[in-house]
Amino acid sequence: MAGQTAGIEEGPGPAVQAPPQSPQFAGARVASGAITELTSAPVPPVTPQDHIRGPRHAPLIVVYGDYECPFCAALELRLRELPVRVAFRHFPVRGSHPRAFPAACAAEAAARQDAFWPMHDALFADQGRLEDPHLWARAERLGLDLARFDSDRRGEAVAERIKADFRGGVRAGVPTTPTLFHDGVLHAGRPDEAVLARLANLAA
Repeated sequence: MAGQTAGIEEGPGPAVQAPPQSPQFAGARVASGAITELTSAPVPPVTPQDHIRGPRHAPLIVVYGDYECPFCAALELRLRELPVRVAFRHFPVRGSHPRAFPAACAAEAAARQDAFWPMHDALFADQGRLEDPHLWARAERLGLDLARFDSDRRGEAVAERIKADFRGGVRAGVPTTPTLFHDGVLHAGRPDEAVLARLANLAA
């Protein structure tokens, strides 16, 4: 939920190198009224491994979200109405949203069967049902191989993908969900109408 400190459990492992600077997102600034500040690191550059949808030449928005966060679900609906391209990254706030990480694992497992966005939309559409039986039911409705889906969502590769998104967000100064970036500017928490109006005018 917006305004709460993010947290994710991680086991021991090698130190993670800081991501390379991206010309598009280097020196991200925090939008706070008329004040902007440098965050601790640039937003990791968008790569073919990111989950992206929207018109190819539309302005790009990077969103860090949590499938159990109601403000993320509301933002998702608003962004679908705007002429923008969205790259979604996982930022499960496990301290307050215990089903956010398993839901993210379900989305990534679906991605391995080319169904990330259908699962993504299904998770946000019914946030009150994120327990395992409901994840399996979504996978079945999407026509996924259920045995493969269940194996992948419990696997280390899927967990590491989500943790990598989370680590990159923490380094870039993501404090809560949702947080979005456009043109190096960080907007944390539920965007107000002024922010949404600016996003709507990006492609004008």
